[in-house]
Amino acid sequence: MINKIRTQLVQNAASILRSPIHLLPKSVQKKALLDGLKLAFHEALDDGDFEFLEDKWLKVEIRDLNLRWFISYENENLIVADNVRHEDVSFSGDLNDLVLIAGRKEDPDTLFFQRRLSIEGDTELGLEVKNLMDSVDLEQLPKALQILLHQLADFVHKGMQTPNTHNEVLNAYSN
Repeated sequence: MINKIRTQLVQNAASILRSPIHLLPKSVQKKALLDGLKLAFHEALDDGDFEFLEDKWLKVEIRDLNLRWFISYENENLIVADNVRHEDVSFSGDLNDLVLIAGRKEDPDTLFFQRRLSIEGDTELGLEVKNLMDSVDLEQLPKALQILLHQLADFVHKGMQTPNTHNEVLNAYSN
């Protein structure tokens, strides 16, 4: 019963969250994203590791939420915009897949080859962005955020398993 509820929540997460998120003003969305990026990448920002993004634009899109932001680096600061005339590289995926990547439950390369994560545009720039994402040390995040991210990713991971897959795993361990 609980597994069915979890599966339904995970499968319908985007449709449940889409309206409330779109009711938030863009300025609130941008501030939350920028604050989250600064928190997750504070070491990389301190080390100047975002210089490769100077005068370039990265589009990040959560397809099933119909959300997109454009990120760049200027004067040693990250900037987030609603729209730009041209992005240099684009990362897009569905909400659940991006949660799995953030929580280290799925590898971006695996999702890319399964066509669940799309990376388009400047290949070299995309590789630099991916490597920077991979270099984030989740242990540097506040403990409460680490726990939340781990539990959310675990919840999504379990909720994305089909009932047959879940039963097969249980049967494999019971034999």
